[in-house]
Amino acid sequence: MTRYASLGIAMAAMITAIPLGVQARTMNMAFTPPADSHYGDAGRAFAEKIAELSDGEFEIALRPAGALGGERDVIEGLQIGTVELTISSTGPIGNFVPAVYALDFPFLFKDYDSAHQVLDGEIGQEILDQFSNHGLVGLAWAENGFRHVTNSIRPIETPADLEGLKLRTMENEVHIAAFKAAGAAPTPMSWTEVLTSLQQGTIDGQENPITIVTANNMWEIQDNITLTGHVYSPAVVAMSAIHYDALTPEQQDWFRQAAHAAAQASRATVAKNEVEGIAQMKENGMNVIETIDKAAFVKAVQPAYDQYADQYSPELIQRIRDAQQ
Repeated sequence: MTRYASLGIAMAAMITAIPLGVQARTMNMAFTPPADSHYGDAGRAFAEKIAELSDGEFEIALRPAGALGGERDVIEGLQIGTVELTISSTGPIGNFVPAVYALDFPFLFKDYDSAHQVLDGEIGQEILDQFSNHGLVGLAWAENGFRHVTNSIRPIETPADLEGLKLRTMENEVHIAAFKAAGAAPTPMSWTEVLTSLQQGTIDGQENPITIVTANNMWEIQDNITLTGHVYSPAVVAMSAIHYDALTPEQQDWFRQAAHAAAQASRATVAKNEVEGIAQMKENGMNVIETIDKAAFVKAVQPAYDQYADQYSPELIQRIRDAQQ
């Protein structure tokens, strides 16, 4: 059975579970990866949990693959209430909630356990609390994973190999500064434009976690991947403040519990893909560079810290480092 068929059955079950005389309230959850991805798994977990907690009062309509626009479009939709829910990478959100950028400095997190400890603790909650100042509600930290570089020009083994490569990045000035410092030519664009741009040769490569590479069959348009792990990329389960504020306290708690379920589902899929994805990429012909001189890359991107650390709270960055001791 396909995931689409499973989703249809799950949604049908939700509808039949609604008590007679009660009209389910449908809310859209938009995201840019395809339905068969870690975001899709997170969205299904959210839908199942909210249906369970609300006894069918709320139904979640998943809108994958950029159906409601790119991430920035969707976030703006949350602010004005035209979209209810999203799972989004932090890149575009940093334009609205600047504190998020403190998470996006290169080589800041040691490993997955460290990242989860920080985001699920006091620091992560402090950042989520700041969403409310921008018409958004940060419900939970989901996951994309550690980001890696793909391209079809040459294998990337040292920072010097990045020289002149046109790499798509998120709309994130810290990421852009880091790649510029390392010699690449970063090109920020919405994910909805990336695959076509790669196919047309407008850009040479991109950087994303393994989950995104495998979900989009990136081996069809990219020859090389280097497991740089240069940035840990969380994702955020967020809601429109307009719709959240219209809920009762009990309903708000349902949505927070559902977001937690979504976050755990995304992390489980990422963990699975980290193990299976490398083999899958190799089987499909990608050249996988698994070992790098990490110290050389750390040195190459240091100018990004010099340029932006003061702007995005050096105290917060240090707290993140200290929390991983």
